[in-house]
Amino acid sequence: MPVDPHIAAVLTMLEEGGMPPMYEGTPEAGRAQYLALTHGARTPEQLAPVDSTEDLTVPGAHGDLKARIYRPEGEGPFPTVAFFHGGGWVIGDLDTHDNMARHVCRGSRSVVVAIDYRLAPEHPFPAAAEDAVATARWVAQHLDELGGDSRFAVAGDSAGGNLAAVVAQQMKADGIALAGQFLIYPAVDAAGDYPSRVENARGYFLEQPTMDWFYGHYAGAWDDAKDPRLSPLHAADLSGLAPAVIVTAEYDPLRDEGEAYGEALRAAGVPVQVQRYDGLIHGFFDMGIVSPAAQAAIDESCARFSELLHR
Repeated sequence: MPVDPHIAAVLTMLEEGGMPPMYEGTPEAGRAQYLALTHGARTPEQLAPVDSTEDLTVPGAHGDLKARIYRPEGEGPFPTVAFFHGGGWVIGDLDTHDNMARHVCRGSRSVVVAIDYRLAPEHPFPAAAEDAVATARWVAQHLDELGGDSRFAVAGDSAGGNLAAVVAQQMKADGIALAGQFLIYPAVDAAGDYPSRVENARGYFLEQPTMDWFYGHYAGAWDDAKDPRLSPLHAADLSGLAPAVIVTAEYDPLRDEGEAYGEALRAAGVPVQVQRYDGLIHGFFDMGIVSPAAQAAIDESCARFSELLHR
């Protein structure tokens, strides 16, 4: 089906706005641009309501990191979800993904702990993966204090979906049982060759040159593109992982690898739901304000994740 008309209008606006491509600038410029497009474009009444938020610090792999707790309305205790933001491991922070974390909190009726992991190129691979694992281990040890019960899950979008998948694999190795993993258009195969990377290489917000720019800053000096901490699809054993909800979008370069990961999990005996949203693009999970179709997809996918956690 064609691109959702509301999102098509946004794409046209961005193209006509004359903003230089992110891959032509510095990481600092990219971070400022992304913050302006997300946090800077929202008004308070557009935020998904939650009961409360709280900023704190949590121990990362090499020092404390900023984090933000979102608590849902209603009577707990609730499941707890460690959430990792997207942005190609180079851009993004707690504020760019504030509304997304709110939607996961509200839609899945979970305490969400969003993590501000270290970014590349200042901290290249495997820094983000190491921070994700370290913070997830900390969250798992403090569920009661955070307001949750024994149910613990992970979630993330794009590069954050990559980190959530990496954490899920490490939690299995650690013997920590996860209730689920919510992978929103995840990047799971750094060196993969997929039709969606060609079909959707240009014109749909996330473009192939930007992906190359992200990977170059994060893992350009790493010589093993199939390292499972970078490409979780290539883990030697996917059996026994937490059940997953995987979300993809029709006009997304990452569409096919996300779906391939779902197929690989299913082949390994992992319960998995893969949902492709036709007409939508990479990043739609933060476009509900402008697109009713995106909001419907956000609501439906969060409800699927909620069913997984609350069964």
